[in-house]
Amino acid sequence: MRNKNLIIFIFLLVTHSAFSQEFNARVSVVANRVSNNVNRNTFQTLQTALNNFINNRKWTNEAYAANERIDCTFLLNLESTDELNVYNASLTIQAARPIFNTNYLSPLINFKDDNFYFKYLEFQQLDFNDNRVTGNDPLVSNLTAVFAYYAYMILGFDGASFSMHGGDNYFQKAQNVVNNAPDGRSIVGWKAFDGIRNRYWLVNNILDTRYGAMHDVYYNYYRLGLDILYQDENAARAEILNILNVMDQFNTENPNTMINQFFFQGKSNELIKIFSKASPPDRASVVDILSRLDVTNASKYQDQLK
Repeated sequence: MRNKNLIIFIFLLVTHSAFSQEFNARVSVVANRVSNNVNRNTFQTLQTALNNFINNRKWTNEAYAANERIDCTFLLNLESTDELNVYNASLTIQAARPIFNTNYLSPLINFKDDNFYFKYLEFQQLDFNDNRVTGNDPLVSNLTAVFAYYAYMILGFDGASFSMHGGDNYFQKAQNVVNNAPDGRSIVGWKAFDGIRNRYWLVNNILDTRYGAMHDVYYNYYRLGLDILYQDENAARAEILNILNVMDQFNTENPNTMINQFFFQGKSNELIKIFSKASPPDRASVVDILSRLDVTNASKYQDQLK
């Protein structure tokens, strides 16, 4: 009997490990700009439902140990609309990746999506089907479609940072969401003509064979750069400088692509810390490159790496 119980215990342990979820996500819903006529409990219910949707759903066929879950946050900021139970929102997505042999989490994604329009009634089921993204009401489907899209993009970039093209399967799933996305009045962000910085262009860029260098960038930056910082700081810094040169050349050949700018969001402090101990010539080179690639933080690099 004891052996039988041991076998059952091991089976349950293995089963739990094999099907453990991928995310350690925190979803926050902010409704300060929503009319007071709406029951405030609705937003707490929505927050709980979205946390469960991301954290309890099985997004992959991979086995994730508890310490391998991807740390990420979603900040959903709501505004009222003229339609009952319909909201205009911005969604800020942040995800981080652990760096080998350290307690440091490196920013992987830091992006704000301002084009999020959806419908939610308290206690409605948050359903999502990879094969049928849009349900009967596009505005209802848009809520889970957007969250599913970013879940797959996080998985994709995380995978790309650990192995060459390691995230392609998840990028393809994100593209499937785009291709089958809800379509309707006020629903934007899913099509090329909706703007130059949206869901369509992000996954399009990372899957476009013309932009294959960006897969090298993600892999080399994390695996050959940050992951060896503890072991050989100079070699890691040299590799990251080489990556910045690759990105500079990429930007010259493919100006104003979303993926190039997307890479730098949330990375300025990290890059400053990495190159603060570099030689004066290397610091000067880095400032020159970053001032072109990350224009928003150009003065920050110039002040802190001079």
